[in-house]
Amino acid sequence: MVKKSAKNTSKETELSGKPVSDLTEAEAAHELERLATEIAHNDVLYYREDHPEISDADYDSLRQRNDAIEARFPKLVRNDSPSKRIGATPSEAFGKVVHAVPMLSLGNVFDDEGVRDFVDRIRRFLGLDGDTPLDFTTEPKIDGLSIGLRYEGGRLVQAATRGDGYVGENVTANVLTIKDVPQEVKARDFPDVFEVRGEIYMSHSAFAGLNAEQEKAGGKIFANPRNAAAGSLRQLDPSVTASRPLQFFAYAWGEVASLPADTQWGVYEAFARWGFPLNPLATLTSSLDKMLGIYREIEEGRAGLDYDIDGVVYKLDRLDLQERLGFVSRSPRWAIAHKFPAQKAMTILRDIDIQVGRTGALTPVAKLEPVTVGGVVVQNATLHNEDEIVRKDVRIGDTVIVQRAGDVIPQILGPVLDKRPKSAKPFVFPTVCPACGSHAVREINPKTGKEDAVRRCTGGLICPAQRVERLKHFVSRNAFDIEGLGEKNIQSFYDEGLIQSPPDIFTLAARDADADEKLSKREGWGETSAQKLFDAIAARRDVKLDRFIFALGIRHVGEITGRLLARSYGTIDNFLKAMTDAAKDREGEAFKELENIDGIGPAAAAAIADFFAEPHNVQVVHDLLEEVSPQPLEAVDKGSPVSGKTVVFTGTLEHMTRAEAKAQAERLGAKVAGSVSKKTDYVVAGPGAGSKLKNATELGVDVLTEEEWLTLIG
Repeated sequence: MVKKSAKNTSKETELSGKPVSDLTEAEAAHELERLATEIAHNDVLYYREDHPEISDADYDSLRQRNDAIEARFPKLVRNDSPSKRIGATPSEAFGKVVHAVPMLSLGNVFDDEGVRDFVDRIRRFLGLDGDTPLDFTTEPKIDGLSIGLRYEGGRLVQAATRGDGYVGENVTANVLTIKDVPQEVKARDFPDVFEVRGEIYMSHSAFAGLNAEQEKAGGKIFANPRNAAAGSLRQLDPSVTASRPLQFFAYAWGEVASLPADTQWGVYEAFARWGFPLNPLATLTSSLDKMLGIYREIEEGRAGLDYDIDGVVYKLDRLDLQERLGFVSRSPRWAIAHKFPAQKAMTILRDIDIQVGRTGALTPVAKLEPVTVGGVVVQNATLHNEDEIVRKDVRIGDTVIVQRAGDVIPQILGPVLDKRPKSAKPFVFPTVCPACGSHAVREINPKTGKEDAVRRCTGGLICPAQRVERLKHFVSRNAFDIEGLGEKNIQSFYDEGLIQSPPDIFTLAARDADADEKLSKREGWGETSAQKLFDAIAARRDVKLDRFIFALGIRHVGEITGRLLARSYGTIDNFLKAMTDAAKDREGEAFKELENIDGIGPAAAAAIADFFAEPHNVQVVHDLLEEVSPQPLEAVDKGSPVSGKTVVFTGTLEHMTRAEAKAQAERLGAKVAGSVSKKTDYVVAGPGAGSKLKNATELGVDVLTEEEWLTLIG
């Protein structure tokens, strides 16, 4: 804990508060890095832990800023960008379910102008003028837990949470206890396979009753209905779930044998016929003005509802247009959530803690006097970095204004100056790491000459905070995903000297066999639990290449980048050779090929090359490969004639937009590149094709017209 106070002489406006329009390209890159890390951390807390640390308002503002920076600097979009991520990985407490159709989340807007832009983007993408009628469904955005219900032959056979959008938790036994969810659908027109998706929630009245019972029995008191619903659904004993008053609203679908209608509203009507509860406020609208009018009606009536909502969802009604629009990263282009404004309150800032992250970043966390905002007690909030503290002039002892828009911990808007105590002094950010005592510095950007917004520990691998966090990242859900080796055990094994680096994990069983003190004899362990851990580690010796790459903890390399690299290079041998060559020569073909991968920008390419230029990192990778065998990814569509091929689009396309063509190619397993090289398989050239067509001709690359491309892909 850091409590020192002295006058802070820093006058520089910190990046997290600087208007996006004023950011330089270098500053924007730094901001996107910070936002990616912070949002990923909070996704885990919200979606998997059901224990968020920031408010919906704070979280939404982070995403808004990220989206705004990406819009202004599209070349800087990171491959671990929050705009490409969905939720968080599932808990290890339940079995896993791979979603046949990913459970994506929605993009957000926060004002009328955002809704207008949403509708205008749809028209531009589809090439429709303003007179072409478009219908939208509107419905409240329920603040609950997303669920997918799979029916086969009319019977509910599987229920799964969203998880990270691709893999969720199997909660079938628990969902079968919820009265709102039909266990069997006998309607004649109900398809043989149909996955109904919706939201499990708890009403305000039921929530109050549950907390009264919990208090009487000396049990856990829930902070809000969403946490109560999530906690009730994730019970290992289904009888506990059965005793909890959970409800369900249907609003979407996943894998289906067929659809009962060709519009969103038509499917909703089928849901009602089949016995699935629909939100009674859902309706069909035919104009932007009506959509906004319904939003205001729902907002005004929000306080009178017996369940929590945090906005209104708009969906384009025609399913054929939804299909054409497709998805952008983590969300559909044809739907958007219009969020409600935030709520505010005042409380006292009692302290500021400094936390050291996996990359050595020192992050200040505000410790607040507990305060109830909209029925939720909040105690902590991130302050981002030292410049944020200076910009807002936040001091220990201050009365501060906090804001929330949902059920979690708020952001600090600023101090109430007329309530400031005389003893309050500007907070002095530490210049040494609180974990290891090494210097903590703000790097100077060589291009701009300005300081990085984040102060980082220089201890590197000697810093216990970083070493432990790197190990936790290595075994995390989206990396090696080793059952039984969670954060608690990693910390314990590190403290006891059993695991100091990733390769140690895979030699643990062999070392334990020769050890005087066996793991099975340690407190909290036994023969069975120790063997289960060794078996779980052994089971991860064969891991997908994208997980292996992500697990290395390379800066700027998130899950999406890991998949891109794995698909682009195919095997671990190809990847290592290419990365080693790229590290040796930034002007060479290997580095240029790395940069040319569609979705890998200059910052990510440089970070990857920097990683493999460090002998210690290369040694760790080679030590790992003595223990594990990364496996190539399967193609997205193994039967596609363009699966695994590299494609470049150039010129004007006449039958579809460039965005549609790229999305279609990627769905078929092709790799879309930004420029032509010797490894390009096809160049699809439309009218106006320029230098890319010339390069293709010179390199002997197959050139296709748009019609030939469409014929090729069927």
